[in-house]
Amino acid sequence: MNNTAAIAVSANKTRTILIDILALAFIYFTPAISHLFSFPLYLLEPMRIMLILSIAHTSRKNAYLIALSLPIFSFVISAHPSVLKSLLITGELFMNVWLFYYLSEKIKNVFGSAVISIVLSKAAYYTFKFLFISAGLLATELISTPLYLQAAVTIILGGYIYLISFKK
Repeated sequence: MNNTAAIAVSANKTRTILIDILALAFIYFTPAISHLFSFPLYLLEPMRIMLILSIAHTSRKNAYLIALSLPIFSFVISAHPSVLKSLLITGELFMNVWLFYYLSEKIKNVFGSAVISIVLSKAAYYTFKFLFISAGLLATELISTPLYLQAAVTIILGGYIYLISFKK
């Protein structure tokens, strides 16, 4: 491997590590940031934001790692969300990653792939959440984040992926 290739590999590893640390720190400090600004930051889907950053700036493998680890990390450090809801979120984020890469290869449109993957993974999440609520496994409302906020975050994240891919 020549020096240029070695530097590129090192830069990619460094970027991945920094994004992973940022993701964990952001999830860790979400309650404090929410309190500081008197705004429930969880409404803006911080885990999905970190997942999209990972998709945009790191590898597919790392995006899966982020999808699997952020809900577990959140539960371990704050006991929130509950174990069952953490599993639901993990499944949703994992599905989001898989669908994004699958659709990106099929339709060759990263904005569309991002938006569709988010919408479909949310649909699966809400389907399973409804089933868990109906079965008495979860005692919560089905939709706790207003749909207009979810739609806005989805469009913004799709636009971010588009801008980053356009820049590349």
